[in-house]
Amino acid sequence: MPEAEDVRRVALSLPDTSEKIAWSMPTFRVAGKMFATLPEDETSIAVRCPKEEREELVLAEPGKFWIADHEAQFAWVRVRLAALEDEGELRDILADSWRQAAPPRLLDSHPELGLPGGS
Repeated sequence: MPEAEDVRRVALSLPDTSEKIAWSMPTFRVAGKMFATLPEDETSIAVRCPKEEREELVLAEPGKFWIADHEAQFAWVRVRLAALEDEGELRDILADSWRQAAPPRLLDSHPELGLPGGS
């Protein structure tokens, strides 16, 4: 099961990523744009996810994904770290969120991160 330090290490391994404390929690940003947070007691992460896709994720795997009430109007989904299979799944989720926030120049410079499953 991935833990908070795994989230930090994997997120910071993605190109042009930095960590910044905001709202009293670690947030991870690519080129200054937030793509992941490590909220509350660090047992979950919040990541970017298009609204139309997150509903499907929550319905398919409610033990893994959920939508926090205060994030319902935004394109974010929560992921329970304990429900992840391994670090590879964590990396796929973080890389997908990174892709949604990264500017085109970074996507072009890192084609291996440009499409799902390419990480």
